[in-house]
Amino acid sequence: MRYRLIALFGLLTFSFVQSQTYEIGLMVGGTNFSGDVGSNSFMNPQDYLHRSKGSLGAIFKWNRSTRHAFRFSYMRLRTFDDDLRSDSNARISRGYRFNTEIDEFSVGIEYLFWDWDPHNHKSEIVPYLYTGPTFFLSHHHFVDNGQLRRGDRNNNFAIPMVFGIKMNFGDHFVVAGEFGARYTFTDNLDGSAPNEIGNNNFPEFGNANKNDWYMFAGLVLTYSFGRKPCYCNF
Repeated sequence: MRYRLIALFGLLTFSFVQSQTYEIGLMVGGTNFSGDVGSNSFMNPQDYLHRSKGSLGAIFKWNRSTRHAFRFSYMRLRTFDDDLRSDSNARISRGYRFNTEIDEFSVGIEYLFWDWDPHNHKSEIVPYLYTGPTFFLSHHHFVDNGQLRRGDRNNNFAIPMVFGIKMNFGDHFVVAGEFGARYTFTDNLDGSAPNEIGNNNFPEFGNANKNDWYMFAGLVLTYSFGRKPCYCNF
């Protein structure tokens, strides 16, 4: 009986794996920052094209139905900001500057605006939204002798709000362009709230009621695999 159960479990597992559609691929683009240092611009294309903001990552998707997918992604995000890029005379006079790297882990749901089938041999274009719990690691900063200094690595959480448009081509490939803003649960990525990390020896600055944001704009290229699924039970 035990061996029959093992065989049945193995058969069901094999059937499950073979009957779903998965995607695996890469993400590449640029990362912008909005906080208490530098420019507050979200949408200026030049903010994402600087070579010091180049970012990349890996992504995995499980197309749960023709209208939504579960996805997991890891990204290595690089960004900086400089008060000299601001429109505020006060910030320009202050002259703070920082750069940071962010390791982001995100899992959530991608919702499609209408039915979409990556197995369709005819190319289809569909817009989508994505959000889900996001955990990230980054260097926090603090003001020392009139300059921003890099501190230790710390972790925190963010809520992504992502909009994208994707298209399948060939039998297995999907390309997408997406823009996503991440609202973080910290105000100290730029060193403006050192008390968050238990450091009260350095000054605070900026708007204490506004947390930091970081944004990613770029391309996603994935390869789909697995037998065409039946979504009738979804």
